[in-house]
Amino acid sequence: MAKWKIDPDHSVAAFIVRHMMIADVRGQFNKISGTIYFDPAEAAKSSVEAVIEAGGIYTGITKRDDHLRSPEFLDVEKYPQIIFRSSKVESSNGNRLKVTGDLSIHGTTRTVVLDAEFSGIEKSPYGETCIGFSAATLINREGYGVLWNVALESGGVMVGKEVKIILDIEADLAVE
Repeated sequence: MAKWKIDPDHSVAAFIVRHMMIADVRGQFNKISGTIYFDPAEAAKSSVEAVIEAGGIYTGITKRDDHLRSPEFLDVEKYPQIIFRSSKVESSNGNRLKVTGDLSIHGTTRTVVLDAEFSGIEKSPYGETCIGFSAATLINREGYGVLWNVALESGGVMVGKEVKIILDIEADLAVE
């Protein structure tokens, strides 16, 4: 089983959440690392561990990013990392995968299923062998203890409960 190291310069963990019940706000985490064990011929034997530095959150709005880092949201001083560890990988329909695992956010761990796609293996112009994946899942942020909100006059809330997580991963073959 080949070992791959997530390339932090070419990988991103993004999110989408509803704002004021009328628009989506997008952001991303720019500091992601981890290890993937993967062989396309033996996808069911694969595993992944990804670590996201919560303080690396970026939405393009400094005031919002600071609020998201605060104890009202991610509390990055107390919970500096978001971690995913797979427990099962199922191959479905060629390059499609279902990756089940434990996602830890804000001190809470829950099982999630990532709908993933294996993009292929490629040799870079610099000699590295690289692999690519994309994946997505939907979580309820309140299930992770991220509860901050403000009621709106209409009966809605400032921040939606559901958060879509999107991963775009490039990893390099680990040479040992």
